Amino acid sequence: MRTREWVTEGTALCRRALVDCADMDGQSLLPGWTRRHVAAHLSLNAEALGNLVHWARTGEERPMYSSPGRRTTDIEAGIRRAPNDLRAWFDESARNLSAAMDELTAEQWQSTVRTAQGREVPAAEIVWLRSREVMVHAVDLGTGVTFADLPADFLHTLSEDIRNKRGDIPEVRGPLPDTTAYLAGRPYTKVHTLDGTPAQPLPPWL
Repeated sequence: MRTREWVTEGTALCRRALVDCADMDGQSLLPGWTRRHVAAHLSLNAEALGNLVHWARTGEERPMYSSPGRRTTDIEAGIRRAPNDLRAWFDESARNLSAAMDELTAEQWQSTVRTAQGREVPAAEIVWLRSREVMVHAVDLGTGVTFADLPADFLHTLSEDIRNKRGDIPEVRGPLPDTTAYLAGRPYTKVHTLDGTPAQPLPPWL
């Protein structure tokens, strides 16, 4: 997988969406979240994944978040920043994460770290976790980016990942961008089950 390239591409999509966004207070595609929430979450996610990179590099355990409720508390604090500060925060956090990942050796990438959900994974999975965030949330910002703008190989990989994690969901047919949006619980069209009936929406994932 070319996950590091997906991080770069998704970061560029998010940056462009944030620059183009004239109304940071507007509703995102995620229920109950404004664009401010998405922007703050993206920056905090980069910082949290940076904690895992530190863990992999030094062997010092550093969880993504200091407590289960910290993520929500930090997002609520982050949305109070001025729009330009939110954009600058996104850029800085993305640069810092990229620079930290550049420092990891091949051996350190195989170190075991733990996600916010408690899964123990090799550090190499950090790159995939970030690629999901920037790609999907570039769409969630609601400035015109759609799943059709995301790379097909990413969509295939994301669809497989979601199916593995969601568990028992129906098989569906439709264009790849739409079926991936369906699986991710985002707006979609032209997605049907195998018997031809329209697929019923799923709750948001990620």
